[in-house]
Amino acid sequence: MYQSAAGRLCSALRDVPALCASSLRQQPHHSPVRTRTLSPNVLGSLGSFGCCHSLAGWIGDGAAKAVPNTSTAVTTTVPAGGATGIPARTVPRAVCSMGNGTSRLYSALAKTLSSTAAIPQHQDYLEQSEHDQLDPLDPKDLLEECQVALQGRPPRLHRAFFPHRDDFSTPHAFRVMQWNILAQALGEGKDNFINCPKEALKWEERKYLILEEILIYRPDVLCLQEVDHYFDTFQPILSRLGYQCTFLAKPWSPCLDVEHNNGPDGCALFFLQDRFQLISSAKFRLSARTLKTNQVAIAEILQCKESGRLVCVAVTHLKARTGWERFRLAQGSDLLRNLELLTQGAKIPLVVCGDFNAEPTEEVYKRFASSSLNLNSAYKVLSEDGETEPPYTTWKIRPTGETCNTLDYIWYSQDALEVNSALSLLTEEQIGPNRLPSFTYPSDHLSLICDLSFNMDPDRLL
Repeated sequence: MYQSAAGRLCSALRDVPALCASSLRQQPHHSPVRTRTLSPNVLGSLGSFGCCHSLAGWIGDGAAKAVPNTSTAVTTTVPAGGATGIPARTVPRAVCSMGNGTSRLYSALAKTLSSTAAIPQHQDYLEQSEHDQLDPLDPKDLLEECQVALQGRPPRLHRAFFPHRDDFSTPHAFRVMQWNILAQALGEGKDNFINCPKEALKWEERKYLILEEILIYRPDVLCLQEVDHYFDTFQPILSRLGYQCTFLAKPWSPCLDVEHNNGPDGCALFFLQDRFQLISSAKFRLSARTLKTNQVAIAEILQCKESGRLVCVAVTHLKARTGWERFRLAQGSDLLRNLELLTQGAKIPLVVCGDFNAEPTEEVYKRFASSSLNLNSAYKVLSEDGETEPPYTTWKIRPTGETCNTLDYIWYSQDALEVNSALSLLTEEQIGPNRLPSFTYPSDHLSLICDLSFNMDPDRLL
């Protein structure tokens, strides 16, 4: 069963080079097509391609255009009848080798973009691709492939769900996963985790660890940051598992400064199409007052197919490093303004996932906690008083020293949604003295997962 499922996907993927070769003839640049024999496993075969989606595509997320001094948002609205109202648009992409001269070209182009660059009006290609025409994958088969590929690594660490409600029969509950997965180019090229063996960071195995974590918990909604293998791994694999996929790259991704990169990193949002249908999608380049910044966000209004209830889900990744607290506050305030418009003044329940790069003591955290959207942080339920954040969501050692911080959050509308349970964090003993990432965990950030349910207030039925 395991071999047959992988074989079906690999057989279908044999058509990808031809599609990409066709797209090359339509693009303004002509990178060489690289065709390789596909291996019999799913992720191994996808890893054979260094995937880019044309020069116009890389430039697209930060194309130089003059825009007003407000946040840039592109919204795709779907009729109330459901996601089937979206016309299918398949845009072939070129297959080329990322790294060396290619990555330097993209990096140079990205740096020439104006600080007022806007997100283009033709981003539907991010949701549809030639991979969507392939056969579905069985999650059990893919999980088995991951476990086979990881046989040489130590056993993965156990995490249990912490129940918050006694009644687990709540109808229409849905699972949300938030995770900064660590961009591959940064993990190997810039972050310099001095106690992490280089072998633990190799993409050939790390991708299996990341996907295994997703497959074990099977979230209905998945929000990721630092995604730099979207087009060659996450989009083709997760779409085969029934997810609808959306990606937005940073205009000037630091990944492009790493010679052997796989393109820019960004935020990605996925949801299971058998649970939700897309009503509208918006993409933002966050502003700090009047300045367009390098950080982005995606927000999508989804409709639960079982209950008909609406929920807006957003994913973001705010500016990193100390000394940028006011900058993060401005970015967070900008995101809140946009989400207030999308949710019609909080009439639509909201879930906001992200790496905020901010401790709970920072002003941007306080702004979210006190906003008119009436948001609360889901992971407070793990504390005894229900009011305290976890002691850490990231723990790493770099040349500058050891850092242990709480930076990642799942915010939710506390008047319209309830937290049923949340996944416990790894203990210090489980993490180990060398901290994260490691042979047993693929990122320097822990994944956050919670089960949410709609409350029964009829006024929230939209």
